[in-house]
Amino acid sequence: MRTKDALFLVTAAVLLSICLEGGIRGACGQAYPARVIKIVVPFPPGNTMDIQSRLIAPTLIERLGKPVIVENRPGAGGVLGMNLVAKAPADGSTIAASQGGHLCVLPHTSKGVAYDPLKDFTAVALTTLNYQVIYTGAGQAIKTLPEMIAFAKANPGRLTVAHSGTGGFSHLAFEHLARMAGFTYTHVPYKGAAEVITAALTGEVQVAIGGSAAVMAPVRGGKLNLLAVTSRTRAASLPDRPAAAEFVPGYEAPGWFGFVAPAGTPREIVTRLNAEINRAMALPEVTEKMVAQEMAVVNESAKYFEEFMRNDYAKYGKLVRDIGFKPQ
Repeated sequence: MRTKDALFLVTAAVLLSICLEGGIRGACGQAYPARVIKIVVPFPPGNTMDIQSRLIAPTLIERLGKPVIVENRPGAGGVLGMNLVAKAPADGSTIAASQGGHLCVLPHTSKGVAYDPLKDFTAVALTTLNYQVIYTGAGQAIKTLPEMIAFAKANPGRLTVAHSGTGGFSHLAFEHLARMAGFTYTHVPYKGAAEVITAALTGEVQVAIGGSAAVMAPVRGGKLNLLAVTSRTRAASLPDRPAAAEFVPGYEAPGWFGFVAPAGTPREIVTRLNAEINRAMALPEVTEKMVAQEMAVVNESAKYFEEFMRNDYAKYGKLVRDIGFKPQ
């Protein structure tokens, strides 16, 4: 090989390395990000993903060198905002703050979901895990999960269970438990967590299930009795409360939150976003706020999140088919 040709190849390799190091570039031209980055939160302000997005935005601005705007686009249980992101340019300028409910549950249970979570989105970063809690009003006769299961088996269909919406995550989490433990019950849907908690406090229902953060105050105040958490093991903040899996082996129904981008977003951009989001979530001030919300911070690759989401989607799809639930 002539010296001139060798020099050309070395120079090209160095230039390519520089391009990849700085993020993806159009024909090795403008580096990512080229413009403002928008995080679409498909829920109102104050939602968990809204809080996470606003906590990490300053770090993303500093690290990526471009403005990061958090935009709330609520509606239809998160579907409206996700539809917008699915149709956005796949250039890393728009990402969605997502959760398991509207990516892995609603596509199986709601007719109003136009997007395919596995085909229309690219997994970027799984940020936090939380869990559902199964609880009763303090005055209920049922005091433990085994007592609840025993009552339900002895009285088919008579156990009343509150959750926040037919076909939603809480509903399916309890359906999953019922099928694995072999009992039946009557589900009583409400519009939101506050109504579910009120139903349990007033004795309108015997049992309720919902996100952990909303019920911790009345649990610690002795007004609600926590029967179990739906994570695989006991929650770090509740070491004296059992995981449902201790009585129903193999059961788990964790909630999760993360970020996705439109399908087709270049892998280099996804990798960069994953690294920067993970870096921001690992900051002590962010982690502490998440722990206070009964969440565990996750630091994994985009590939890990992709497989995690795919498995969750398949799990709830099978459950919906097994219970004969018809999309509404």
